[in-house]
Amino acid sequence: MGRIGMLVVALKPGHDGAVAAIDNRKLLYSLESEKDSRPRYTQLLPTTILDIAERLDAVPDVVALGGWSDLRPNRISYTGAGYEGTHEPTITTSRFFGKEVRFFTSTHERSHIYMALGMAPADTAPLRTVLVWEGDVGAFYVVDADHRIVRTVPVMTGPGARYSFLFGLADPTFPDSGGKPRLNDAGKLMALAAFGDAGEAGPDITNVVERILKQDSMYPAPKAEYQDSVLYNAGVESDACKTAAALLTKRLFETFAQVAREQMPEGSPLYISGGCGLNCDWNSEWAALGHFSSVFVAPCTNDSGSALGTAIDALATFTGDPHIDWSVYSGLDFVDDTRPDTSRWRSRPLDHDAVAQALAAGRVVAWVQGRWEIGPRALGNRSLLAEPFSTATRDLLNDIKKREDYRPIAPVCRVEDLPAVFHEDFEDPYMLYFRRVRESSGALAVTHVDGSARCQTVRESGNPRLHRLLSAFAARRGLGVLCNTSLNFNGEGFINRTSDLTLYCESRGISDMVVGDTWYQRVEGS
Repeated sequence: MGRIGMLVVALKPGHDGAVAAIDNRKLLYSLESEKDSRPRYTQLLPTTILDIAERLDAVPDVVALGGWSDLRPNRISYTGAGYEGTHEPTITTSRFFGKEVRFFTSTHERSHIYMALGMAPADTAPLRTVLVWEGDVGAFYVVDADHRIVRTVPVMTGPGARYSFLFGLADPTFPDSGGKPRLNDAGKLMALAAFGDAGEAGPDITNVVERILKQDSMYPAPKAEYQDSVLYNAGVESDACKTAAALLTKRLFETFAQVAREQMPEGSPLYISGGCGLNCDWNSEWAALGHFSSVFVAPCTNDSGSALGTAIDALATFTGDPHIDWSVYSGLDFVDDTRPDTSRWRSRPLDHDAVAQALAAGRVVAWVQGRWEIGPRALGNRSLLAEPFSTATRDLLNDIKKREDYRPIAPVCRVEDLPAVFHEDFEDPYMLYFRRVRESSGALAVTHVDGSARCQTVRESGNPRLHRLLSAFAARRGLGVLCNTSLNFNGEGFINRTSDLTLYCESRGISDMVVGDTWYQRVEGS
């Protein structure tokens, strides 16, 4: 890819607000406003725009605005090109900080499509299949060799909203009327589904699930219409909710898979986009379906990647090619805004072997390296790490993070150890697929109730420092595998400054912080 001399900056309004910059087909930054300990799903903030403006060397050639819409009483408010549709973008000329630039806007739906197309490895397929399934949109798209959308196959509106609604239906704190499916409920339901068995669903639960699948709209959430159902305020940890979660998980996939088999080009590559792409169970099902030649899911497949998707859409519109060079570590560098109190913390140079020994002894380590990860999953740069061999570690980490005890803890594993820890040894550097844990590995802390785990796999070339730590841990415990969960306050994005990190560790009883080349250890008795 030769230099095209084009700097594209794109903005994503609405929840999961973000800004992204691409120059000469290289992703420079993708910054989500929730990161740096702001509330999850935060809308685009002026400070996020200033963060990227400070780091760019030039005024952009293209300013791209992702489309959006907001439901308001008696009307819908649109931003840019709006939310739905695959119609052609709008391109105008405007002035931006004294420079004449091209102003570009395309729909939110297109942002998902082109995010997947541009981040996927380049291929020579004559046709490609893109699946967008998220809170509102549920459809397949056929994309030709010139990266044009040539066919849209709608399947179901609001698959993500339907999935989240089931959690709210069982949750007595969720309102009967006027509420919206909550963005964070889908992940919780995914965890609960592993406790249930779809085959045990009786007529009452089956009827509720089928009603949810056929519901006209989830906005507002129609909980009052389900007061006669067995799931109404049954409790999210009830057997009924767990069984229904397993059945809804199964039925949603079956609905989309049937359309895929019947209408989508067999043997084409499948690119998955939208929040449902974070469901590791479904991603594994797509990979096993056999209809597609390959499956690709980006680490920022949900709305956290929509600003990037709009930037890629603009790039493809102006050049004919969406493909970019990108790294998952394209956030901001860690901010050293203070020094930990020397009366409570002592510092020493990072020693991978000594940190591995601390982990082997049962200590939890806050691990910070380089730039933060794009997307919602910590992949070794903003992580809490711990030994993986005791269920007590899982409980401790969930307590530290103030999470429900039914939530699983993910592992991170060297590629060299995959066959010894898991039945499936494929690589997954972005933690997007389930695999089965070998009982012989003893990795109890990262084994979910159904025997599965969503694992980040690590090569030395992908994350050298994390790989080195895993190797040092393997020298002590026999396997290069650790617990890996995100470093964040509950309900907030990744921690990204020393002041927040110190507060977090002191309030959560964590005695070890590694920031770059420095290891901070809590002074005993402080």
